[in-house]
Amino acid sequence: MKKAHSLLIALAFISFPALSDIQLAFGVYTSDKATAMVKQFRPVLNALEAKMTAKLKEPVQIRMQISKDYQQGLSNLVEGRVDFSRFGPSSYILAKQNNPDIKILAVESNNGGKTFNGVICVHNDSHIHSATDLAGKSFAFGDENSTIGRYLSQSYLADHNITASTLDSYSYLGRHDKVGAAVGSEQYDAGALKESTFNKLVNKGAPLRAIARFENVTKPWIASSTLEPKIAVSLKESLLELADPKALKALKKNGFLPGNDSDYERIRLAMADNRFFSESGD
Repeated sequence: MKKAHSLLIALAFISFPALSDIQLAFGVYTSDKATAMVKQFRPVLNALEAKMTAKLKEPVQIRMQISKDYQQGLSNLVEGRVDFSRFGPSSYILAKQNNPDIKILAVESNNGGKTFNGVICVHNDSHIHSATDLAGKSFAFGDENSTIGRYLSQSYLADHNITASTLDSYSYLGRHDKVGAAVGSEQYDAGALKESTFNKLVNKGAPLRAIARFENVTKPWIASSTLEPKIAVSLKESLLELADPKALKALKKNGFLPGNDSDYERIRLAMADNRFFSESGD
């Protein structure tokens, strides 16, 4: 009996993990290599864990869930398999169509604004100097759900009378870095990717040259419809207050700004723009 009593006393002083810890899942899709995405987002999630723990007075843990493609990432948020996500604008719009109860927590700040650029690039040695030179050429797009990699670039091409029928061929390669690599190795005459990936590839020596830039809206961070309101408020406040230099440097953004659905109206228009698939671009 004495041994049993002593064991109970000893157990009373052992620290076990709190069952009330708040466990959250953050979802992203592979717009770049998975290792690059962990490096980009983990510092932000660490900073959010610390801020939310202080606000909620409960330990908060955020695990990262990287989906293999845009579609899986979208369905994970729509169906509540992750608690919050960071999407491109077009993926947000598609998710909102599938589940109107998802909500924007905040949008990324790019030098205090809500816009950044997409790029159409060619090989350094190419004789292509503008979008109008692309007739009869091959083109690499990103993912079929990508804002820059598809919708905005196709609208830009249509503005310059380049359509699916005037190109020699085109393909969807998925990630932005794959587009840059394919153009750099001359598998395709031109391609569309985000400016940050273009700059990173050029800095590493990729033989790429930009022939056009077009404006996109910065990415929203979105709460699932199943996220508890108290936690959503804490997460929103933590994003808007985030000033950790290491985290922001990894994200390559200046912080977060309040955002709402109307910020993405121009993307809705681009997604509804079917001129690229018309015969003449009209």
